[in-house]
Amino acid sequence: MAAIVIAGCSTLNTFGSMLSSQVTFTQPQLQRSLDRSFPREFDKLAGLASLRLEKPSLSIPYDSNRLRLSLNASAVTAERAEPRPLGRILITSGLRFDAQTLGLHLQDPVIETIDSAGGSLNDASRELINGWLAAFAIEEPIYRLDHELVQRLVSRRIGAARIDNGVVVLDVSQ
Repeated sequence: MAAIVIAGCSTLNTFGSMLSSQVTFTQPQLQRSLDRSFPREFDKLAGLASLRLEKPSLSIPYDSNRLRLSLNASAVTAERAEPRPLGRILITSGLRFDAQTLGLHLQDPVIETIDSAGGSLNDASRELINGWLAAFAIEEPIYRLDHELVQRLVSRRIGAARIDNGVVVLDVSQ
């Protein structure tokens, strides 16, 4: 049994939840996934500008159905060698499971704040960030189910993802 626990998401909580009709994911699991995925650059305008995002920090408030994700953002342009810091972005979002990526994606993300050292952002910078967020929510999982967990879930139907009591819950059925 210990091998099964280690082979999955390596938490007893995840294995225990599978015995019922749920799989749970904790903040540290999601944070590790994000840490492996960043820093990243997202190309815009055919290489004329890109958005660099780094230092993700994720929290799952116990009393909310939305997670909080903050990232450092900077703009990289062809005309400027050094990235121009845009600030720290705070996003709140629900989650959804995507069967194609086998991952948890942002659902209805909202930019709550952008803390910019240089004051407020110009329209082009806001457009760059909003464009990235819309594409990221559709295309990029913040967490991808590992192969071992997928194999254990192969005979089950994976349903909705939700945030409940400070953890992410993935509903599964027979």
